[in-house]
Amino acid sequence: MKRIAVFASGGGTDFQSVIDANEREHFCEISVLIASKEGIGAIERAQNHGIDTAVFSKRDYPDLDTLYGELTSLLIKKQIDYIVLAGWLKIIPESFIKTFADRIINIHPSLIPAFCGAGYYGLKVHRAVIEYGAKISGCTVHFVNEIPDGGAIIAQVAVNVEEGDTPETLQARILEEEHRLLPFCVKKLCEGKIEKLGRRVTIR
Repeated sequence: MKRIAVFASGGGTDFQSVIDANEREHFCEISVLIASKEGIGAIERAQNHGIDTAVFSKRDYPDLDTLYGELTSLLIKKQIDYIVLAGWLKIIPESFIKTFADRIINIHPSLIPAFCGAGYYGLKVHRAVIEYGAKISGCTVHFVNEIPDGGAIIAQVAVNVEEGDTPETLQARILEEEHRLLPFCVKKLCEGKIEKLGRRVTIR
C-alpha cells in the first residue's frame, strides 16, 4: 500500500476529506501530516485519527534549503511514495520538487490556468473570479512543478458563479467539490491508475 504525506497550513478540511475517504476505502497509508506552523486545525485532525505530525516552521530554520533538506530526510526515512498538498501556503524550492518529481500533487480552487499562480490563494482567488466577471470557476488537482500552479492537470470540476455570490459563498461551494475531487485523485494515484506523459494525464 502506498504511503502518503499530507502538507497543510490551515484548518485542514481538504486533509479531512482524504482521511474520511481513506477510512472508507483504505487506498493508502497516511503516514504523516507536515504542518507549516503549530496550532493549526490540520494538526488536531491528524491527532484525532492517530496520524503522526511534524511541524516545519520557517522561523525555526536559517533558510528554506535547510528546512526542506530536513523535510526531505524525514520523508525518505518514512518511505513516502506521494506528497499531497492540501492548503500548503509555503514556497517549495525547485530542488525539493526535483527530488520528488511527479510525486507531488496539489489542489487549487480555480480552473487552472485561470486565476492561479503566485498570489492566488484562499479567498483571493474567489474574489478575483467575481471581480473579473467570470461565469464559471471550480477546482483543479495537478502535479507540482517549479512553476506555481503550473504542473500537469490531473482532474478538474467546474462550479457556476451565481448572481450575488461573495468570495465566501463561492469558496464554500467549490470546497464541496474539492472534498470529492482530492480524495478521488489521491486514490487513483495510489492505485497506479494515473498515467502522465508530458502535460497529458490519463486516469484509468
